[in-house]
Amino acid sequence: MSPIQKYVIGAAIAVVVTWILPLPGWITLLVILAAIGAPVVGYLMLDPSQRERLKRARRRGLGR
Repeated sequence: MSPIQKYVIGAAIAVVVTWILPLPGWITLLVILAAIGAPVVGYLMLDPSQRERLKRARRRGLGR
């Protein structure tokens, strides 16, 4: 399972949990944004050289 699939599954679980619990709408929105935004912010905090290394590692993993 790719890391992107793991993030999507985690975000979907967060959405389902916030819909099941009787939370106000703005808290639901914050939970969803945190589940999606945390990996994006982490990626954007990398240096360009680190991003390139990450891309190379992903490409190597695809050929397994």
